[in-house]
Amino acid sequence: MISVELLLQYSAEIKEYKKGEVIFQEGHYPSHYYQVLLGKVKMNNYSADGKEFIQNIFASGQSFGEPPLFIDECYPANAIAVTQAKVIQLPKAEFYVMMQENNEVSLAINKSLSKRLYYKSIMAPDIATQDSENRIMTLLNYLKTHQHSGDDNQRLLIDLTRQQIADMTGLRVETVIRTLKRLESIDKVEIVNSKIVI
Repeated sequence: MISVELLLQYSAEIKEYKKGEVIFQEGHYPSHYYQVLLGKVKMNNYSADGKEFIQNIFASGQSFGEPPLFIDECYPANAIAVTQAKVIQLPKAEFYVMMQENNEVSLAINKSLSKRLYYKSIMAPDIATQDSENRIMTLLNYLKTHQHSGDDNQRLLIDLTRQQIADMTGLRVETVIRTLKRLESIDKVEIVNSKIVI
């Protein structure tokens, strides 16, 4: 999203994280802007009974954890490396300077935050229902719309595990597996080598 060169000009540093390593924790005060260079990072919460809910999964070129930087609130979720990851981190004070000196950066951040807010808005009604097909198709259609550009008829390989889909939709993994089989039987998705294609 923001060029690595520009981030480095403002004193950013690149850090490597092992799979499962925590980048920041829910309740901690924000100190940096984060952007994924390689690998994947998830933001998640846990319910009182320990069930994980994945807010989102971020890949190369995507930023995460910005909202608390703007409102001086603690992180509402954890950020954890899903794979081995490289993340560029820019201290909060330098992030503000960079935004003030680069209008295009401010616009890019606004666009990114707006996309995430839109995603939350379209997912909220489906999560409130019991309809597993609706929940899963809303997530898959959102990913298809926002992970490739151009032809709407282009097929997209969904690079999420059944467990990750369950954690992002508030469903049990068994329900996701059954629902995906049902969706495949009515030609809404295709399963190729255990991967979902939409």
